[in-house]
Amino acid sequence: MPEVANYYQEVSNCISPIVEKLIKGNSLYQVKLNQQEMMEMLVELFGELSPEEMRAITEHELTRRIDKILVLEAVSGTLNDLTPEQIKMYDDAVKRK
Repeated sequence: MPEVANYYQEVSNCISPIVEKLIKGNSLYQVKLNQQEMMEMLVELFGELSPEEMRAITEHELTRRIDKILVLEAVSGTLNDLTPEQIKMYDDAVKRK
């Protein structure tokens, strides 16, 4: 079991600086996301990969994947934040397309 804990720590050490940099550089992420929650979710997600698979992902590719996940997390539920008037405007705009 210590191997699993060590692996999750390795994944965390790999992901942490990327998440910190991405959130720091994006005001939407700063407003919508909790950095600690995102870290925990991403460590759990990437921890499902084997150590070999995880180590085979380049830093550039890992950053790209994490950024895509953060975008999805940040915008999910955005429509729930709209007022009824804004929802009507959105519906009207979608109907026109």
